[in-house]
Amino acid sequence: MINTEIKPFKATAFKDGEFIEVSSDDIKGKWSIFFFYPADFTFVCPTELGDLADKYAQLQELGVEVFSVSTDTHFTHKAWHSSSDTINKIKYAMIGDPNGDITRNFGVMREGQGLADRGTFIVDPDGIIQVMEITAEGIGRNADELVRKVQAAQYVAEHDGEVCPAAWKPGSETLRPSLDLVGKI
Repeated sequence: MINTEIKPFKATAFKDGEFIEVSSDDIKGKWSIFFFYPADFTFVCPTELGDLADKYAQLQELGVEVFSVSTDTHFTHKAWHSSSDTINKIKYAMIGDPNGDITRNFGVMREGQGLADRGTFIVDPDGIIQVMEITAEGIGRNADELVRKVQAAQYVAEHDGEVCPAAWKPGSETLRPSLDLVGKI
């Protein structure tokens, strides 16, 4: 999946109190996060989505659009948004994928269950997947780490020949791979 272009899609999402149409064309020219989760009205999922909602303004400042995706419908997303204080603070698009097409396109469908795995994908402005992370059912993700990964992906995209080492943060030293570094790190 890394370094592959996302497949075309079109879906209905809930955002800002409205149902909107979202497609793969909407992400061209922008950094995007696709944040898959198993189901609305569950346990770990709202903690993750709320954590991501708390970082949404920072991600917007980085020029990143966020799309959460589950195999629930956009109607279910609206009902959840209306009934949960945690989910109510979400400002990003909540895509309904009841047919599982988008979920399958990203390789995170639990076949036979009709649910998505916890999959996170950072997509560059060309529609190319730069980061992917998939975690088990009971392991929640961390939005601070996701922001750091976005910053690293953007840095690498803007600085040809440089790479970000482990735990890199903006302003930290990067590496420029070369024969001089072999065996010296």
